[in-house]
Amino acid sequence: MIDKEEETHNTRDVVFQVRDLTKIYKMGEVEVHALRGADLELYSGEIVVFLGPSGSGKSTLLNILGGLDTATSGSVSYRGKDLTNASEQELTEYRRYHVGFVFQFYNLIPSLTARENVEVVTEIAENPMVPEDALAIVGLTERLDHFPAQLSGGEQQRVAIARAISKNPEVLLCDEPTGALDSKTGIVVLEALERINRELGTATAIITHNADIAGMADRVIYLSNGIISEVKTNTVKKAPGELKW
Repeated sequence: MIDKEEETHNTRDVVFQVRDLTKIYKMGEVEVHALRGADLELYSGEIVVFLGPSGSGKSTLLNILGGLDTATSGSVSYRGKDLTNASEQELTEYRRYHVGFVFQFYNLIPSLTARENVEVVTEIAENPMVPEDALAIVGLTERLDHFPAQLSGGEQQRVAIARAISKNPEVLLCDEPTGALDSKTGIVVLEALERINRELGTATAIITHNADIAGMADRVIYLSNGIISEVKTNTVKKAPGELKW
């Protein structure tokens, strides 16, 4: 059940603060307004689902939060530190040490095993997990030495999640993590994300077209035409296994 009144977070840590955020892409003579003045906060330890049609600004917002893109105007801060005017070097370090990314496509290295794909990240992280521990959290202890071609789509996505969390990020940003999966496999992936959030306290943002996934979120943020049109709080969260689509 979704309560239309947003929960107050006065006692919770603000991870991201976004104010009047705009993003304009220029394509020749045409300007595309991807974001038109977004305002929001994201809090430590919560799961947030971003919902909206294609072109609503979801991925643009996520990419700016993750330091993969920069805003045209407005401001974004992470833990009180301004990202809006950060240098490329500062953004690189921010992405490397603080943010884990999960995308629709797994981007695993085919010639490396599951364990080795995770080790690629742990070797450059400041305070990494043991690769075997990261893979255990997503339920792949028995698949450590398998190559991507030997894994199902859902298993490959869980390796990608293990790789993302292996650097112990405070934030996990997921862009359509179940988009290439059937519902049964997608639920297994969502269970992995929920477990990570619950056990590690990682603030988790999930972009999806699938409105049913909103049931597992603490808050649901709706985007339309580059604007945050509504924010709802789930008074009762569903377990991923209760979701159906």
